[in-house]
Amino acid sequence: MSGMIQRIEMKGIVKRFPGVLACDQVDFDLKAGEVHALLGENGAGKSTLMKTLYGMYQPDGGSIYIDGEERRFRSPADALAAGIGMIHQHFMLVPTMTVAQNVALGDAAAGKFILDMKAVSARICELSADYGLKVNPEHLVGHLSVGEQQRVEIIKALYRGASVIILDEPTAVLTPQEVDDLFVVLKNLVAEGHGLVFISHKLHEVTALCDRITVLRDGRAMGTRPAAGVQRHELVSMMVGRDLKELKHRDYAPGPARLDIRGLKAMGDRGEEALEGVDLEVRSGEILGIAGVSGNGQLELAECLIGVRPVSAGSILLDGADLAGMKLNERIARGMAIIAEERMLDGCIGDFSVQENVFIHDHMDKRFRKTIFLDFKAMAKHASELVKEYTVKTPTLDTPIKNLSGGNIQKLIMARELSRKPGALIASQPTRGVDIGASEYIHQRLLMQRDEGTAVLLISEDLDELYDLSDRIAVIYEGKIMGVFMHQDTDIQTLGLLMAGIKPGDPPRPEPIIAACES
Repeated sequence: MSGMIQRIEMKGIVKRFPGVLACDQVDFDLKAGEVHALLGENGAGKSTLMKTLYGMYQPDGGSIYIDGEERRFRSPADALAAGIGMIHQHFMLVPTMTVAQNVALGDAAAGKFILDMKAVSARICELSADYGLKVNPEHLVGHLSVGEQQRVEIIKALYRGASVIILDEPTAVLTPQEVDDLFVVLKNLVAEGHGLVFISHKLHEVTALCDRITVLRDGRAMGTRPAAGVQRHELVSMMVGRDLKELKHRDYAPGPARLDIRGLKAMGDRGEEALEGVDLEVRSGEILGIAGVSGNGQLELAECLIGVRPVSAGSILLDGADLAGMKLNERIARGMAIIAEERMLDGCIGDFSVQENVFIHDHMDKRFRKTIFLDFKAMAKHASELVKEYTVKTPTLDTPIKNLSGGNIQKLIMARELSRKPGALIASQPTRGVDIGASEYIHQRLLMQRDEGTAVLLISEDLDELYDLSDRIAVIYEGKIMGVFMHQDTDIQTLGLLMAGIKPGDPPRPEPIIAACES
């Protein structure tokens, strides 16, 4: 296609932030008609490199060439004018506006005295037909599913003439069916000559979709490989510098129910009912996974269980004791442990030291007191033992915890919670934002805790994580449990449909979007 970018080359890109070298002499290139993956752990420099290409950051060194001509983009507007678009992990859409209004928002043509919204809608319908993007230009964005909102972002980029599109973790919040639909759209774009950069940390996705894979680690490019025939262990080794251990998941042999949730109801932050009579049972020696698209009640469920959101009805029984009216410390004393979704808000205090964070809930424990005073020697000994046992990398016990990496913060929180030998563990998004090495360690610890008889409730938006760890999987949709399944009795596709609110045997939902464009 004429006017399309044929090749982008980034040579020796350097980007520094205070105390951090985010990109260190990185080379990267993209050709028209290909998908080139940027693979790496969180913090490896993937998004920083692409934000430099998109004009959001100015490089501190290196050069960018578009079709052989050196270019420097001082803003995203410059990059868009050159044909480069970027779709961020967190969508840039206004929920109270229609699809057409969102697409027109910020476009240069919108500076006209009167904008022809019919022409905007007509162009959206053309793009929808050309690339298989099922989007109704008249629908309010706030009423769309996450997958539909992502299509709007792609249409926004195409509407502005982007021939290169950067997708930052595009599958992070999609159901399996939405991932499949997205891949169809991306393949259509590539067939028309577009170049795509696919930023991800999911190995199976990049090998299934992409033509080439470049791996970043600690801000440096570790190499580029063709996706065809590349071995998973080679990519993992490039990402983390070593091979990962295989998960050892013993046979399922649960004991009696330890955590029994009955008829649980709770209100959301906007006054709506977020949980509608949730019934769940977690047994001793099992991991029950909770699958669902973000925003369907998982956060409220976790908050009710740990005591930071009031319960409007129902009970939470731990070894027969109802925790529903108890405060957090009372629940901990009864045998509950918590790995919170937002570790820096609910799991630790950033300005406190590593040692102080170990004792946030345990400072009244008789083991660490001398009469009315704290026994700092005993506290230091206990904290040192946990840091060593859980391989937490920290300069000293007095280091503020906010100075540690996300993975090491999460490992310290896990060490604190599991050192109490809990009866039940609520693990909410335990590996979100941590690197693959720390994720491997956290997974091993969760399985060890299960084998010691703990009832583990694992809430995760990562279906691969749920499948690797869970004995049973429950699906939550709009605050209701859609079903509970043995791990071996279900599959990704069935779970994906339930996550979208579709039960097996339900008739397919109508697609009013195409009709709206054809009328």
